[in-house]
Amino acid sequence: MQPTGVIGAGDPATGLTKGLRIYFVSSAGRLEGVSRPGVKIDELGDVLKFLLAGPTEAEQDRGLTSLISGISFDVTADGARVTASSPQATAADSRRDDLPNGQLVCTLARAQSVLHPEIPPDDVQVTLNGAGRPTGPYRCSQFLKG
Repeated sequence: MQPTGVIGAGDPATGLTKGLRIYFVSSAGRLEGVSRPGVKIDELGDVLKFLLAGPTEAEQDRGLTSLISGISFDVTADGARVTASSPQATAADSRRDDLPNGQLVCTLARAQSVLHPEIPPDDVQVTLNGAGRPTGPYRCSQFLKG
């Protein structure tokens, strides 16, 4: 029997995995979740300090960046419904805002699921309030489309 060569199997699996993940933007212009193993959060807003800190040096070397910085958010949750509000942010419904909105939505959805394991991350709906104007609710899967 002859060994076979490398067989292409397509792109790696995508979607939501277990544990805390922070979502950054890849050099290809897509969201990419990175694990934060061992990181514990006590309340939903705690996850934003990791998002606002940006990617680690190793993650930056892989081409990851954050489109969110220097903005504070007030985060509230009721089960699978999350609201992130910031008077400094402008949350607008446009293609241009997909990546920063996606960073917030996916990071908050994952964190809510970590805090409440009975809630799957893609069941979490996030509303963004910026400059007094709400947008959403959004689900993380809306931003993970290829």
